[in-house]
Amino acid sequence: MNDSLQDIRARLAAFAQERDWDQFHTPKNLAMALSVEVAELVEHYQWLPTGADMELDDAKRAGIRHELADVLMYLVRLADKSGVDLHAAVLEKMVLNAEKYPVEQVRGDARKYSDY
Repeated sequence: MNDSLQDIRARLAAFAQERDWDQFHTPKNLAMALSVEVAELVEHYQWLPTGADMELDDAKRAGIRHELADVLMYLVRLADKSGVDLHAAVLEKMVLNAEKYPVEQVRGDARKYSDY
């Protein structure tokens, strides 16, 4: 993991340890909590035409910022508890996605790779 993710990981682990919450931070529980936070993020965009910045007021922007932070925190915590290096995983997945979606085939096309 790069330094920023390592710092977040360490801070989250310390936060949980100080509160004796590590016992509750199983991969299953963290994955479930992550899905809840993603749903809370989606609520801020519900019923907006596109969710573009011009459609958001300051309160919505703050809510989105806080939910994104929650999503990242649960994701980093889940990766930590699962032994996944997120930085390495993203790099690996980007290579796989580049193979599935070659630029010359998909440029400007949003279809899934299996629909070509």
